[in-house]
Amino acid sequence: MAFIDYYKVLQVDKKATETEIKKAYRKMARKYHPDLNPNNKESEKKFKEINEANEVLSNAVNRKKYDEYGENWQHADEFEKSKRQQKQYQGNAQQGGFGGFGSNGGGNYSDFFESMFGGRSNGSGRRSAQYKGQDFNSELHLDLKDVYTTHKRTLTINGKNIRLTIPAGVENGQVIKITGYGAQGSGGGPKGDLYITFTIENHTDFKREKNNLYATVALDLYTAILGGEITVDTFDGKVKLKVIPGTQNDTKVKLKGKGFPMYKKEGQFGDLYISYQIQIPTSLSEKEKELFTELSKLRTL
Repeated sequence: MAFIDYYKVLQVDKKATETEIKKAYRKMARKYHPDLNPNNKESEKKFKEINEANEVLSNAVNRKKYDEYGENWQHADEFEKSKRQQKQYQGNAQQGGFGGFGSNGGGNYSDFFESMFGGRSNGSGRRSAQYKGQDFNSELHLDLKDVYTTHKRTLTINGKNIRLTIPAGVENGQVIKITGYGAQGSGGGPKGDLYITFTIENHTDFKREKNNLYATVALDLYTAILGGEITVDTFDGKVKLKVIPGTQNDTKVKLKGKGFPMYKKEGQFGDLYISYQIQIPTSLSEKEKELFTELSKLRTL
């Protein structure tokens, strides 16, 4: 895979601060987001590069490795380890402890490095290093209604269509790994993996906290005082509730099992919590005012 300059991708200087990198990422991500550029392959490719660049440059440890090793930054730890061992071998060779790695030996750093990682033969007697391919990262934007039920969805990543089964109950910010859908490995190494981050947008009247749902229901004054029966919305339909006489404002009622499905727990749901908001009547007629006045007098007796 061709080398990508992540600093150029985010249009920042190599000396950019963490804050500057975050600001640049947000700006670029908004510009090339798939929702704003539907069916645009170039924007999709650019959005993927932006996310990769942010993952590396926004992480201080990864950024340091990238600055030093460039396209091979993911193998920085292996390089460092091999260099330390190379120095050790050379030191021992100079003291007569090992043959073949001293100043008169036939070995060199490249040969040594290749021997360290158990590579496969390349036909000339040498063994090439095997590296796992680079991991890919992607975002999947869904509505809260989408993740109420298990469903399938097709993603296009680097020109490949991936058919996903998305379990009900996925949470905002949750990350799943799909093994083997990253970049091709080198030297016969395995492919990288694909990490998908879910962004769940809520356009409903319900508030979600883990597996529980919360909603506010308007209750007229007369039903609150006298009691009665009302119909309320749940996430998957309507139910009837009995209201006890004298219900106070902000009274909370729990509807067991009417919340959100639990992730990968078939048939299990959280609860729905209803808060009553009592509505005070306005624009009273003269007759209504008289009746309320009479009521107020009765309450003072």
